[in-house]
Amino acid sequence: MSKLFQSTSPLDDSVVFQGPTSTPQQIAQAFTSAQESTAFWRRTSVSQRIQIALNYAQYLSEHRDEIRTLISQEVGKLPWDADAEVNAAIGKIDLTVTALSQRRSTTLIDERSPRRVVRYHPLGVALVLGPFNFPLHLPGGQIVPALLAGNTIVFKPSDQATAVGAWMVDAWRHAGMPDGVLQMIQGGIETATTAIDSPLLDAVFLTGSRAAGRAIHRQLSGRPEVLLALELGGNNPIVVCDSVPPQAAANLVTFSAFISSGQRCSCARRAILVAGEHSDQQLDAIIAQTQSLRVGLPSDPTMPHVGPLISASAAAGLNQTYDRLLTHGCKPLLPWKVAPQRNNLVHPAIVDATHCSDDELKAIGQWEWFGPLLVIQRVDDFESALRAAANTPYGLAASLVGGNEAMFETFVDRVGAGVVNWNGPTTGAAGSLPFGGLGDSGNHRPAGFHAIDFCSDPVASLQTESQTESFENLDPWNVAK
Repeated sequence: MSKLFQSTSPLDDSVVFQGPTSTPQQIAQAFTSAQESTAFWRRTSVSQRIQIALNYAQYLSEHRDEIRTLISQEVGKLPWDADAEVNAAIGKIDLTVTALSQRRSTTLIDERSPRRVVRYHPLGVALVLGPFNFPLHLPGGQIVPALLAGNTIVFKPSDQATAVGAWMVDAWRHAGMPDGVLQMIQGGIETATTAIDSPLLDAVFLTGSRAAGRAIHRQLSGRPEVLLALELGGNNPIVVCDSVPPQAAANLVTFSAFISSGQRCSCARRAILVAGEHSDQQLDAIIAQTQSLRVGLPSDPTMPHVGPLISASAAAGLNQTYDRLLTHGCKPLLPWKVAPQRNNLVHPAIVDATHCSDDELKAIGQWEWFGPLLVIQRVDDFESALRAAANTPYGLAASLVGGNEAMFETFVDRVGAGVVNWNGPTTGAAGSLPFGGLGDSGNHRPAGFHAIDFCSDPVASLQTESQTESFENLDPWNVAK
């Protein structure tokens, strides 16, 4: 008998979704149906697939308020943040159509006989494992290119965002998606591990933590035929040069660290300030700006800047990270504080790691946390800032504030991240660019505009037309004459 599970709102603990965990038999049936639909979906013309995707985008536009409200209710996003996610999900359709045309369409390389042609074949059945923090946009960022490339999908949303996942699958059905092409299974870790063991599986696309990515990598050991695309977390640095005006530094650092309550994989976890005439004022401005951020709920009279974490257990885990930072030599600049309304409503906290030992700094760079917690490190010069920024096995996002073009090129070369910005937040990303991490932040399968690349296999052909005279001249053994 299936076990029931719930997703409850971070805003008020109300039950947003309740349903049975998918059984092993139901998971197996989902894969069987997906596998049986692969030939049909692959034969469906690209133009028909694109039209269904455009219908989906139109459905999102027409039901914007409904899905925005559901995102906010289920995962706690503030309305302005949830609305931005809906915009990104809608924009993903046109971007993916362009990416398919530019990067993954049949291409004639050389017209001379034999003609050189590259085609792209879908992988087959892809399992998409979605996160809670962008429950519509991030799984869509993998589902949309996979579908347009001709794959069928088994989708397991986060167990903390199952209502949004179910809404999204239903939206695709309204858009005209045929039965069997996109199916949803639901549950927690056991559901995911059972799905990964399916012999009908051709690909796994995960957005999640380093620990989750490594666990799936181990589970797929010995199955090289299954493509694995990992979009993992980071310990992202933002480096601020002394020349930057204090308030500008504060705006970019606090936005990088605390947007979406710090629950973005691209949020800054470490701010590295280069010592100089303005560095003291920069730090003072960062602290003052953080203290000025409104922390609260969507129902508050004035819209907050920072909302709740996904759950009380997430807040407790972040509190443990804060305490751990203190035991590793950090000094509190803005101590840990929880708002009185709810135990998952955490004020942004800042600690200073400037006087930590090299071993302590190395340890801090190894950690992954998800919430409004920022580590400040002050260094003597730009060279020291480069070393501090790269002092982590992660490599998702990084940002340089100030400096000149030569310094930025050096920063890009040495920081070891897949998304590197100049005079912008670490969270800055464009749908027309790849989005993916290096090191422990991924496995060389960037998403974003380049997600289309891991959704199909290239097939190379040398083609000579079947004519009598051409057969007469076909003798590859001529090489030995």
